[in-house]
Amino acid sequence: MAVPELHRLTLDNGLRVVLAPDRTAPVVGVSVHYDVGFRSEPEGRTGFAHLFEHLMFQGSESLEKLAHFRYVQGSGGTFNGSTHPDYTDYFEVLPSAALERALFLEADRMRAPKLTQENLANQIDVVKEEIRLNVLNRPYGGFPWILLPPVLYSTFPNAHNGYGDFTDLEQASLEDCAAFFDTYYAPSNAVLTVAGDIEIDRARELIEKHFGDVPARPRPVRPSFAEPRPETELRGTHVDPHAPLPALAVGYRMPDPVNEVDGYLSHLVLAGLLADGDGSRLQQRLVHREPLVTDINAGAGLFGPFEARDPDTFSVTAVHPPEVSADRVLAALDEELDTLAANPPDEQELAKITARWSANLHAEHDRLVSRTLALGSFELLYSDPALVYGIADRIAAVTADDVSAAAKGLRPDSRAVLVVQPEGGAQ
Repeated sequence: MAVPELHRLTLDNGLRVVLAPDRTAPVVGVSVHYDVGFRSEPEGRTGFAHLFEHLMFQGSESLEKLAHFRYVQGSGGTFNGSTHPDYTDYFEVLPSAALERALFLEADRMRAPKLTQENLANQIDVVKEEIRLNVLNRPYGGFPWILLPPVLYSTFPNAHNGYGDFTDLEQASLEDCAAFFDTYYAPSNAVLTVAGDIEIDRARELIEKHFGDVPARPRPVRPSFAEPRPETELRGTHVDPHAPLPALAVGYRMPDPVNEVDGYLSHLVLAGLLADGDGSRLQQRLVHREPLVTDINAGAGLFGPFEARDPDTFSVTAVHPPEVSADRVLAALDEELDTLAANPPDEQELAKITARWSANLHAEHDRLVSRTLALGSFELLYSDPALVYGIADRIAAVTADDVSAAAKGLRPDSRAVLVVQPEGGAQ
């Protein structure tokens, strides 16, 4: 397919810019991706990257608290931010007439967010309440994205809880915040993306006007988070006081998402063959034929596809009745993987999965907010925003033998198994 128009530039302060004009509607998307996620937060400060994302909405040196909210919503726009393993993003979608307003707001907080003791204390409480709602007081909270990594990985960046431990959050100081901002929120460590109804020369002019004088700072050296793959099966247990049924999560290491793209994509297709829809192999066997589980899912990328650099995780999760043991579910999973490893899927089964992936990607990128965020993250992770438009074709090129090879790599002697037990239950 023809790649839609894209323009890339770098400002003198190091800020990378992606411009993606699309004049089909009078709407514009603006995002800023910073090359820092929870894998980069310091030991003893779990949850700090996510906490800092909250602080970036608490005003700046030139705008009072809640001004960002009022200016975006007053323009008829929406906004948000999110923290990922390897980056944090912020975005607005608003009428194209309000482009300069969005650029001003993002440049203003890139220059100097309002870091005060009051804002810090308030946002620590907000994050703690978010953890209570989403993890501590919810059945299967943190399953598997918080609970599985410490079983599969051994290093702090890969294994720790990115949502944060209450004690670590409470010990966060203004000095920690200032150091984190100075280190990671430099223009040279960020990507600005502007997509939608824009005129290129005018957009460049506005970007230079608002971001050009943000002081340059050195781009931090990003360490490698690589660690050896497991050489045996690793097991862990978590007691969940709210879970009505036992569950298990199985984690395997995947090919490098950035430097082994085609191997990574083979695992995306494998996940679809295993558990995407009623006709998938694990759904058919474990839910309908035997049945051993009440729910089964498989995913390539613990936080979704194209969310992280290496290392990343292929996971299979299942909820099962108490009378079915975790080992019985694992045995069925291994048999299905062995079957796929020995007998590649037929073309019809493969085409169904790749067509679904292609359709979903095209539908997602039809949404301006999704397209804006994808272009920014692909520039950050791959240094190639145009790859966003080529991924569907790359997935369509995955062969049956590629999927078979991916299944062969998911070995029982190189995986993590997390068993979730209801409180008072036993496996």
